[in-house]
Amino acid sequence: MTASIASESLGQDLRVLRRQRGLTLAEVSERIGRSIGWLSQVERDISEPSMEELNALASALDMPLRSFFGKSPGVPHEEGRIVRKGGRRPLGHRVRGLFEELLSPDLTDDFEVVHSTFAPGAERYEDTVRPTQEVGYIVSGRLELTIDRQSFDLEPGDSFRIRGEPFRWANRTSEPCIAIWVIAPPVY
Repeated sequence: MTASIASESLGQDLRVLRRQRGLTLAEVSERIGRSIGWLSQVERDISEPSMEELNALASALDMPLRSFFGKSPGVPHEEGRIVRKGGRRPLGHRVRGLFEELLSPDLTDDFEVVHSTFAPGAERYEDTVRPTQEVGYIVSGRLELTIDRQSFDLEPGDSFRIRGEPFRWANRTSEPCIAIWVIAPPVY
């Protein structure tokens, strides 16, 4: 695996993502055309997937391939504990105008912490429903958040909670909005 691939915990992240999606080793192996043994070795960081295999895994797990890239190499004694600003892993939320980075060291905890930047004018038009509990905090900018058909205008210092309810958002301002989200269990 090249140094540009996400981290030494790629296997752990893949295992967490697979389990979060309720998939077995056999189901993912069948989707990507590889053996259960090979996938098990990848999840235990014994085998390293090629770019083609990583792309197939990303597709099977409904993850953008770029989620496995972009993390800067960390200082060895900080791995798994510290995420430096330049070492954040980009997440791919597939919504135009939203850029997200993982603040958690990896996806192996019971929750994940995400840094979200909503571009001016960005909007998610359709409701999203996830089997999660989420808490967010607006760091800067403004965000219109609709939870279960009820709209809220949020500004810096405001926080919110979503418990498996349908939600959507919009940044109707000319400034970016930055929010920190804690999501349990991890969905990325």
